[in-house]
Amino acid sequence: MTILLLLGVSFIAAVILGFVGDRKFAPEINIVCSFATFAISIVLAIQVYYDGSFMAGRKFFFIDAFNVYLVVLTSFVSTTTAVFSRRYMRREREHGRVGHWGMRFYHAMFQLFIFAMLLCLLTNNIGVLWIAMELATLSTVLLVSLYKTPTAIEAAWKYFILCGVGIAQALFGTVLLYFAAEKVLGEGGDALLWTNLSQVSGQLEPRVLQLAFVFLMVGYGTKVGLVPLHNWLPDAHAEGPTPISAVLSGLLLNIALYALVRCKVLVDGSLGTNLAGNIMMGFGILSILVAAFSLLRQKDIKRMFSYSSIEHMGIATFAFGLGGPIATFGALLHMLVHSLTKSSIFFTVGHAAQMHDTQEMSRIRGLIRGNPLVGWGLVFGVMAIVGMPPFGVFTSEFLILTATMKDAPLLTPFLLLGLGVAFAALFRRVQPMVAGHRPEYQHLLKVAHVPVVLHMALVLVIGVYMPNFLSRWFHMAVELLK
Repeated sequence: MTILLLLGVSFIAAVILGFVGDRKFAPEINIVCSFATFAISIVLAIQVYYDGSFMAGRKFFFIDAFNVYLVVLTSFVSTTTAVFSRRYMRREREHGRVGHWGMRFYHAMFQLFIFAMLLCLLTNNIGVLWIAMELATLSTVLLVSLYKTPTAIEAAWKYFILCGVGIAQALFGTVLLYFAAEKVLGEGGDALLWTNLSQVSGQLEPRVLQLAFVFLMVGYGTKVGLVPLHNWLPDAHAEGPTPISAVLSGLLLNIALYALVRCKVLVDGSLGTNLAGNIMMGFGILSILVAAFSLLRQKDIKRMFSYSSIEHMGIATFAFGLGGPIATFGALLHMLVHSLTKSSIFFTVGHAAQMHDTQEMSRIRGLIRGNPLVGWGLVFGVMAIVGMPPFGVFTSEFLILTATMKDAPLLTPFLLLGLGVAFAALFRRVQPMVAGHRPEYQHLLKVAHVPVVLHMALVLVIGVYMPNFLSRWFHMAVELLK
């Protein structure tokens, strides 16, 4: 019942907002429904925390410590993004960037996107996972093109084509996985269930699973934004509404990585080697290095932080590939703190772009004097995302670096190089934007204080002191991913 409520709220909200999405009270409906989804996710998380993993809906749904923590994170960031978008999108509407139909479309697709992500996480069926991932892709493709400008439409088509090709590869990998499973589990839907596959992973044909993982890595790796499959992500971030950039970086990339990690567990069980992990480590370290150096030559502020997302998803992918309790714990923590930090950064970036009517970094100046919350929010957000103590990203990166020095010492210099270049590039770009005098063309506007402050406070608290329940949660997930 809890799972049906969790999915039903966002789906029904999407239908309702499709009709009333441009009414005066539409943003409030979006916020209330998102908060209701978050509240229900807390109930589900408490159930898993005390009772352990369980299946529901005739084995159609499966909930454990790994996916339920992402369910809570997804619903939480969706709620704070809905709060941020209330003022942000209202200003876009007032300035004519979005019309009547655009606002209805935005609110309806926002809730449909939440529904698709939650379905990805909760389903026990790898086929339904693929369908839900495609639904999430289509809803965000349409949102990227919301402004109807030539560049927005081009970015949406690029996103659709590249991710469409990628998700087709994931489909072929899923078919191969089923081909291997049906020989053990028999024909039918039971051969598509995660729970059944994990129980018989040692009996699955290793060669078929090797080939399947290559296609799954390319397919879901495209959605994660891993290099060289990342070209859609900077354009989608730069041209879409800022709230969509926040949930793309903070949530959708996590969902695709979740699917990839689930597949890795199956392949490891079949092969008895770390082949899948080595492939993930290769993609991860390449993404870190390419994204870090790409930060140095960006001119658009949203494109710059999209490359930062590629870097951090590379870090998490590398850590999951490395394996072991420390690296896996660090990867789980990194997904959490990156989502909170990056969404907060996009909130401040959205306000900064509206204050200056541009996303060009050369024209964004004097943020601290113009609006201290936006200016300091961006400063602390960058301090957090580059891994400065005492923020939570420092803790996760320290754990991953420690595990790398122990288990893959030859890759340590490459990891340090990527982290160091990203650190220098972001501070070099952000410092002129926050410092100096306020330019005459800068607008004064009311900003959404709560999402920025709340996210940064949580990242700081996690870095200083991790609550016992969160630590236990992660340890439970680490045990599942061995």
